[in-house]
Amino acid sequence: MPFVTFEGVEGSGKTTQLAMAAQALRAAGRDVLATRQPGGTAIGEKIRAILLDVGHGHLDPVSEWLLYEADRRQHVEEVLRPAVAGGRFVLCDRYSDATEAYQQVGRGVAERLVREVDALARNGLVPDLTLIYDLPVEEGLERAHLRDRHVGRFEGAALDFHRRVREAYLAIARREPGRVAVIPAGGEPEAVSRETWRVLAERFAL
Repeated sequence: MPFVTFEGVEGSGKTTQLAMAAQALRAAGRDVLATRQPGGTAIGEKIRAILLDVGHGHLDPVSEWLLYEADRRQHVEEVLRPAVAGGRFVLCDRYSDATEAYQQVGRGVAERLVREVDALARNGLVPDLTLIYDLPVEEGLERAHLRDRHVGRFEGAALDFHRRVREAYLAIARREPGRVAVIPAGGEPEAVSRETWRVLAERFAL
């Protein structure tokens, strides 16, 4: 069954869109697994707590990246691969493209290392479709601040960091148009959801 990942800059609304897509798919009779990275397993939730803790501002970029890869490997082997093999419609909030955008391009971790280690973490599991929710980073950060009522570890990064992340996502979309669809995320959630459903329906004959 399909494996679909949801990506985007901070405040892009991808998590909301995943939840709305999961609800619509269930209403259409599909067996859906909605999950996330980091997280999605007991071990992954502990890793997530480390990564998102605002007190860990001194976390080394390579250490950060390796924690994401450890989370991914556990998630793939424990949750994602069995769900796909079991015929479930899998929706995942962030996956390997986030690592390329945030850690490789945003943080500057070497591309060769990221590609090699992420391939080990994914162990051959590639999304059938990736949806990138795109909007100007300034708008996304404003949304994120209003939503969370505080500045998180990533939201507090310099504006140039967020711009690099956005451009990395758009570069991925240009490089892999067969797998990646870019969805403008500046509108109301309901309008963005309709576009999300249009892409899903077209790709998977829903």
